[in-house]
Amino acid sequence: MRVAPVGLVCGADSFDLGCRFAALTHGHPSGWMAAGALAAIVQDLTRGVDLGVSAQTAADRCRATAGGDEVAEALEAAVALSQACPRPSADDVESLGAGWVAEEALAISVYCALTAADFRDGVLNAVNHSGDSDSTGSITGSLLGTSLGVQAIDDELLEPLEGRQVIEQIADDLYSTFVEDREPDSERYPPW
Repeated sequence: MRVAPVGLVCGADSFDLGCRFAALTHGHPSGWMAAGALAAIVQDLTRGVDLGVSAQTAADRCRATAGGDEVAEALEAAVALSQACPRPSADDVESLGAGWVAEEALAISVYCALTAADFRDGVLNAVNHSGDSDSTGSITGSLLGTSLGVQAIDDELLEPLEGRQVIEQIADDLYSTFVEDREPDSERYPPW
């Protein structure tokens, strides 16, 4: 869930970069490869690529990488389930796993984002299961926030957010610098 901003780095192979970042804390290939897939999907979403198409592309990239079959199968299961069960229940979500391991958390999040009626609906589906719901909620929020934009997030969810101004400023700065290729504000981010 920590590598979603890696997808904003334009000109980079976000899959590779996401894998490298996650390998610092995740020793198993499925852990760091799921992170690489998430970063690649976020990058695709910033470019207007459909989430289902992007998830399949990420699955293909994982399958072509040694040790990537688990992540590829999890992503493919999420896409297939979104087509078979477009209105998820907790049982549907849990059929993808509990989210305690990276490939399950990514699959649950992709499924919830693909079937979301809106931001709130997708995140609620992602957190209302008996597994690692904070991770799946975070990843789903990243996917939906990237694809739908901040204006899709309900004000009542944003109003009580602690540190909201700082979070929004950093998010705007990341987007401006890495997606729009603008120079960062040197007063806020001194080069020294």
